[in-house]
Amino acid sequence: MRPPTVFANASGRECERLRGLLRGPGRSMVRAVMVLLSLHGLPPAEISSLLGYDPATVRRWIDRFNAHGVAGLEDRPRSGRPRLGGRRLTGRIAALLERPWPWTVRRLHHYLGRPKVSSRTLYRRLREVAVWRRPKLIARGDPHRDAILATLRRRMALLPVGAKVFTADETYVHLLPHVRARWTLPGHRPEVLTPGRNRQVSAGCAGGDLRHLLLPTRAPLCGRLPRPAQQLLAAYPDAPALAIVCDNDQIHHARAVRDFIADHPGVHLWFSARYSPHDNSGPP
Repeated sequence: MRPPTVFANASGRECERLRGLLRGPGRSMVRAVMVLLSLHGLPPAEISSLLGYDPATVRRWIDRFNAHGVAGLEDRPRSGRPRLGGRRLTGRIAALLERPWPWTVRRLHHYLGRPKVSSRTLYRRLREVAVWRRPKLIARGDPHRDAILATLRRRMALLPVGAKVFTADETYVHLLPHVRARWTLPGHRPEVLTPGRNRQVSAGCAGGDLRHLLLPTRAPLCGRLPRPAQQLLAAYPDAPALAIVCDNDQIHHARAVRDFIADHPGVHLWFSARYSPHDNSGPP
């Protein structure tokens, strides 16, 4: 028989886990409150009066906490009817989701053989093994990517000591904010002031050293002097050679680019594999 008054005992770490339960499921939260009040010196009779529980219930959860810690406040396994769809339903759902297909609850229900479960039940079981997420678009890649990267590595190995290798790419700076739906008062539509037109940035990176130049329009990295290539030459005047690796955009094959490379024999312009934007983050 339990004594009429018991008190919880917990370390500082256990107290932090108890406070974490206050943001968890309802029943575990109430049990955590019982233990926390006991840790502050309240007897089970007062705790039961505050929370509206029987004193024996309060003493039971304090005893479980003293014996098993925070894990003792969780529900123990209990008997009940089998889950709808059987125990293997989630495994069958996971097996179907491994196939590349735009899966929906309705399609899953069809390919599972139309189990005798409602759409809501199937949705709950689906959430146990999957999340709703947009697919990720990836570039198709260059069939000769490995050979191209191997050639770039050989060229880099032949550069003189002290040479600088850059990867260059262009991107847009979106000054116009993204507008999405929000909660607002009836009859009042919020207004967001537009800051102006978008601008473009051409950027070259070498080891962690970032060089950039704002351009009013889409322009090649090495053409229309002075441009980032001249900035790189000014920033590294003692470098015996400068190598710039860029993508195969048509602006990098412009005549202005070819003329600039011809006038500066110490500058090398190399092209990476086509349709491989993931290679633009650094030297191969």
